Amino acid sequence: MKVQLLWALNDLNVDVAQANSQRQLAISISAIAGEFEQKLPLNLCLILDQSGSMHGQPIQTVIQAVAELIDRLTVGDRLCVVSFAGSAQVIIPNQIIQDPESIKAQIKAKLSASGGTVIADGLELGITEMLKGTRGNVSQAFLLTDGHGQSSLRIWKWEIGADDNKRCLELAHKAARLNLTINTLGFGNSWNQDLLEQIADVSGGTLAYIERPEQAVDEFSRLFRRIQTIGLTNAYLLISLVPNVRLAELKPVAQVAPDIIELPVQPEVDGGFAVRLGDLMQEVERVILANIYLGQLPEGNQVIGHLQIRYDDPAQHKQGLLSRMIPMYANVVQTYQPTPNLQVQQSILALAKYRQTQLAETKLQLGDRTGAATLLQTAAKTALQIGDKGAATVLQSSATRLQAGEELSEADRKKTRIVSKTVLQE
Repeated sequence: MKVQLLWALNDLNVDVAQANSQRQLAISISAIAGEFEQKLPLNLCLILDQSGSMHGQPIQTVIQAVAELIDRLTVGDRLCVVSFAGSAQVIIPNQIIQDPESIKAQIKAKLSASGGTVIADGLELGITEMLKGTRGNVSQAFLLTDGHGQSSLRIWKWEIGADDNKRCLELAHKAARLNLTINTLGFGNSWNQDLLEQIADVSGGTLAYIERPEQAVDEFSRLFRRIQTIGLTNAYLLISLVPNVRLAELKPVAQVAPDIIELPVQPEVDGGFAVRLGDLMQEVERVILANIYLGQLPEGNQVIGHLQIRYDDPAQHKQGLLSRMIPMYANVVQTYQPTPNLQVQQSILALAKYRQTQLAETKLQLGDRTGAATLLQTAAKTALQIGDKGAATVLQSSATRLQAGEELSEADRKKTRIVSKTVLQE
């Protein structure tokens, strides 16, 4: 047994007389560390922006961060490095690490900043290189950029030229289908936060923010620590519900830890649902929150559904393995008294913080500064409820600036987005 799968309802008790009861179902999934003899070899791809805006200290700090990352790779790990500006090129073809110093020297010699920013070309070439080393490995990419991709020109109903952002999202979906994970790193304050968040979310990766060049080494290291703990890959949460229980229609499932991600739900042929999780870390819980509705049920301890994880075990070269099926229950009672689960409530609040911040951003885009400030204040209070003081400070600061008639800087907007997505402190 290599998967830990636990569940809890925000309130286990259900009123027998209630025709329809809403519940939040928290599901915790992780790879069990004691079941793995050694860490899995990595198939790491670095997709690096070398456009003109990266000239000088930015590109030099990225080279330093990459060099330190290479020093942490071990025997059996694979690496490839792709750079992009107006076009993309392979700097280091996919290979098993044998001579780290030679690789670092090649990167230092070849990575120089000039030209435009076509992110999709770099992403496409990176995926191609990664596919050369997937067998038995954890395949992850770090995509770093400081800019926006090029947009197409729309004249009436005709679209002229390639839309870089659209291509990036298509490639992120392709990466997910191929069991490749893309972590995105926004460098500076001019990158497209919507695009980088979507790329990471779609492929099961993490969004990171490098506000100042000197933070590059720490952010690379933080992400690298995460991927070193991966034990299982290509994981899916399988949910089956009894006939009188259903998922909510709007945004029914979201990941709440270690990052907030709205997750798509895929119907299964047996009437159940599948939710892609991607790679599972050892002893680091992936917490999923599902919004469900229970119809009227008979009194007693009633089964409301089952959970299972489908996953690949690269160490054993096995695919499509299934964990033990776990039944879920609700306690249907004549005399209802709530039994709130405080841990599930924390997950609910973490998701609320994210969604409140998203609504605030939408209000701001529509020019409703007052509405945006109010929602950011609400999100700050929510953050305090879950003990996330850092997020509360950032969110309240943004709200205060809007109330004072100030504009939010690009740095303010990006900090707000990042703190809304996670309470993970590493």
